[in-house]
Amino acid sequence: MTEGEAVPSTSASASASASASASASASAPSSASPSASASGGGSTLGAWPTPVGKQAVSSTIEVSGTYDGSLKRFYGSGDLGSGSQSESQDPLFELADGAVLKNVVLGSPAADGVHCLGSCTLQNVWWEDVGEDAASFKGKSSSATYLVDGGGARKADDKVLQFNGAGTLTVRNFQVEDFGKLVRSCGNCSKQYQRHIVISNVRATAPGKVLVGINSNYGDTATLSGVTVVGNKNLTVCERFKGNSTGAEPTSLGKGADGTYCRYSASDITYQ
Repeated sequence: MTEGEAVPSTSASASASASASASASASAPSSASPSASASGGGSTLGAWPTPVGKQAVSSTIEVSGTYDGSLKRFYGSGDLGSGSQSESQDPLFELADGAVLKNVVLGSPAADGVHCLGSCTLQNVWWEDVGEDAASFKGKSSSATYLVDGGGARKADDKVLQFNGAGTLTVRNFQVEDFGKLVRSCGNCSKQYQRHIVISNVRATAPGKVLVGINSNYGDTATLSGVTVVGNKNLTVCERFKGNSTGAEPTSLGKGADGTYCRYSASDITYQ
């Protein structure tokens, strides 16, 4: 798989199948507790949840408004159940602009995880075994805001959070284990944007390669604070790339804090 993938094709337009019967526009039952005991940097991250029941998903669940999964495990079946690493496969959940997805556990296979078509919030969402990507953010407005608050992801051979669109992505109170890159600003999408990434109160546990990758030639920025790295002092915290819109493999321009594009200080990163 390339460093930054081209924008995937539009997800299935069909609503959830009988095996994923919850309505996309209506909220599910009441929420469970978020993963972090308090919001903001420095709060304590909670333990991985034990799913409450399970639900097969054979057709993308389209979400508008708020969808509360009550910590049920959702996993792909049928066309979403092949376990493929194809870059064009559909997600389990597709969120409309302004939608909220919370208290969801994505099991295996997870297809292409979650797609946000505009601003969105993912609250207390957990990926037990990341498929192609855990989540992809695809809004086209520079004012789009995406929030990943709480939750965690495991077993991502490459990217966890794929930032294809425009705007600002904030990841806080999140934990990641066994991963390639936590966040990657798309390095070779056919349509490129300036993107901003904010990472706060995140724990990254080895093995892992890169915490965040950005395209400095497009003016991307990554601001980090309250990051704890467990078991890997060689983890690249922030890497700058020269992105392109041709589909070519992007080239690395450097690693580490530079005060302009990769914004953090030594005190923002703790190694255990």
